[in-house]
Amino acid sequence: MSNKLISIIFILTIFSTNSFSIEPDIFVQSTVNRASKLLSENITKDQKIEKLKSIAKDTVDIQGIGFYTLGATRKNLTDEQKVKYTSLFEQYFLKSFSSRLAEYTNPEIDVQEKEILNKNYTIVKSVLKATDERPEIKIDWRVYTKDPENPLIRDLIIEGLSLARTQKEEFASVLNSNNGNINALFKTLEEFSN
Repeated sequence: MSNKLISIIFILTIFSTNSFSIEPDIFVQSTVNRASKLLSENITKDQKIEKLKSIAKDTVDIQGIGFYTLGATRKNLTDEQKVKYTSLFEQYFLKSFSSRLAEYTNPEIDVQEKEILNKNYTIVKSVLKATDERPEIKIDWRVYTKDPENPLIRDLIIEGLSLARTQKEEFASVLNSNNGNINALFKTLEEFSN
């Protein structure tokens, strides 16, 4: 057997074993590096948006965030409503996230430290470097680490403001002003996504 073939088998064996855990701070830094590289590419905004959606699907727990933002309402949904909500929320989240981020050109984010809250969550602290157009911004990443081989982002806390909590409050407001009717929230999500 040639040395080249042995090397290939060795590499495949390493990458097929399930013993890899990814440190949350390294995961966040590699994610922001991917996004930053993409945002500096000379492609259209629409192309950037599509590629950003792909990064988000790989790195964000969209379903987990979706059910968190529903609050107690999620307990009253039928299975059919849960499926519909999950689909609508993903479209809503991806459009909201990617269109906001596509405005940036080459954002530089430095990961500074991590704080392990428990075996399921780690906060990764970072800074979006200042430019002539904007001041330095502190960003904390709430990373879900229950599966250490597949960490996922569950929240961004920007200058102390949790995006997931803000979203939860917005959805609660829609539900409260419509007597808790989930179809009103579905309509809001559909209108935003179209």
